[in-house]
Amino acid sequence: MSIIRPRLTDYHNIPITQEEVDFAIPFLDEDIPLYVDPFLLWKSPSMQDNSLHLSITNSFNHLSHLVNKRKEKEAIDLIIRASECDEVGFGNSKTRTGKRIGTKLASEITNIFSSIPQISKSGFIHFEEIQLLVDNFSKDRVSDIACNYIQSFLVDYTIEQCEKHLIPIEKVTINNLYDSKLNRFVKEETYLPVNPITKSPILLVPKRWLRFIPWINTDDYFKNYYIKNLYVDGQELPDKVKLLNFNRSNYDLVKTYTEIKEKQFENCKNDPLFNQIPVTSATRKMSTIIKLPTGKTNNADIKFEENACQLLTSLVYPHLDFAKEQSRTESGVQIRDLIFYNNRSVDFLKEIYDTYDCTQIVMELKNVKEVKQEHILQLNRYLKEQFGKFGIIITRNPPPKKVIKNVIDLWSAHRKCILILDDSDLKLMTEVFNSKQRYPIEVIKRKYIEFTRMCPS
Repeated sequence: MSIIRPRLTDYHNIPITQEEVDFAIPFLDEDIPLYVDPFLLWKSPSMQDNSLHLSITNSFNHLSHLVNKRKEKEAIDLIIRASECDEVGFGNSKTRTGKRIGTKLASEITNIFSSIPQISKSGFIHFEEIQLLVDNFSKDRVSDIACNYIQSFLVDYTIEQCEKHLIPIEKVTINNLYDSKLNRFVKEETYLPVNPITKSPILLVPKRWLRFIPWINTDDYFKNYYIKNLYVDGQELPDKVKLLNFNRSNYDLVKTYTEIKEKQFENCKNDPLFNQIPVTSATRKMSTIIKLPTGKTNNADIKFEENACQLLTSLVYPHLDFAKEQSRTESGVQIRDLIFYNNRSVDFLKEIYDTYDCTQIVMELKNVKEVKQEHILQLNRYLKEQFGKFGIIITRNPPPKKVIKNVIDLWSAHRKCILILDDSDLKLMTEVFNSKQRYPIEVIKRKYIEFTRMCPS
């Protein structure tokens, strides 16, 4: 299947939305820009999550045991292996492939267990504190280490979710499964979904554990704790290296910061994979669009595209998951598109999937006074295999009769469906969104019904 920004479920032709599943649906060719935050497991009301957090913490603190037994090399090898978890696909990689930390950084991490007496004696309660003590230890490392230490649970969870949603699995070898009884990484054969291109195993992760930034992090510590409580006016602000050195020498202050974050646990929420804009923002964006002139005067075309993009992605959610915003050039004309996954979540979407092979819906944005035949032809050329034969033009004014005839003729000759939505349709979708009584997708469905009635039987 050749689609834009493919997801595991789309490859297997499984019609589910991100909203209705418990896990983050993984992309096949890039990472999800979110991270597992262990603090969410610690604060969770679920005893299972709490025990997993304890398992992560105990596994990380085992490094202290090794260091105290003068087994530094074994500790270094363990933290290096724990530092990357490609199977979950979180971060900013465009290839779903990360890189483990080097021996130098691993040595700096293990050194913490011998150089800070409190940690040497009692270990960590929240190992994310390591970000405040060691340079170049970032949120992706926190996430990957947490995932690696509980990979055994994630394997079982993934199999359970795959069975529930009929996602195909096949026999694979996990090369980096942490055995908490042996305190080492082992190989294990199991059954998991795989990346169809690389054949590498994929692990699913509960979306309730995900945040953009860990609850305990260096920037928050510096801005909301160090500056407010420890900084003296007129004093030179430390750079990051000096700050980390200060923290290592004054670990009790780091513990105080962590205790404050624990008390504020109710404010720690997972970050959703998609956020709808508020009703007031939707109304403002619609008002901005209506006031814009057509054409390119004072960048009106760009302003139209920006506001329409943000508005439409919220209006059609959760029935359509946003895939990508992209630009293309055709005959010297820059064209802005919005692309959505067709999850077939309502009868109308299932019908266009069945009738027009519409696996993804492309919406082309046109800030023109009048849609012309050339605009129809541009979108027509774009409706190929990955999109099927259905598309939408978002423009400013109702199309003239000759253009309506063009789209009907296109349907008659090639069985392609192009809908044209104007300001009045967007306004109605916004009003429906604001009222919460019905779904904005129904406005598009109405346009589709109107189109089918005009087509010759």
